Amino acid sequence: MSIPLLIANLLTFLAFLAHTFVGDQEIHLLIDQNDGPTRQYRSTWTMARCGWHWVSLDLLIASVLMAVINFSDLLPEEGAITLLLAIVFSAYGLIWMVTILISPTFSRRFFLLGQWLLLLVIGGLLFLAI
Repeated sequence: MSIPLLIANLLTFLAFLAHTFVGDQEIHLLIDQNDGPTRQYRSTWTMARCGWHWVSLDLLIASVLMAVINFSDLLPEEGAITLLLAIVFSAYGLIWMVTILISPTFSRRFFLLGQWLLLLVIGGLLFLAI
């Protein structure tokens, strides 16, 4: 058992839970607070919600993969899978940072949006676990 992998696994699973349940409630507020949303607004909201849960599924799959790697010998090339997950989480964190930096209205709130940091921590832990 790898402690860095276990910590990354727990953080990823907690992120999945928060993203799926708390985040979905926040997404619902966007439609609930908009009186008589237009067809375009509803379409955009639906795509955002579907994309939101696409990320939720990514977090769940990554968490399951980490648990299987850490607690069994079922998967071949566990090091390669862990490396791939480390790259993916690090890339997610970097794209968050880049997106915030190129969005001038959000640049002052950069550190308040801590998802980038969580993703980079998970990526770093996965690199340590290889």
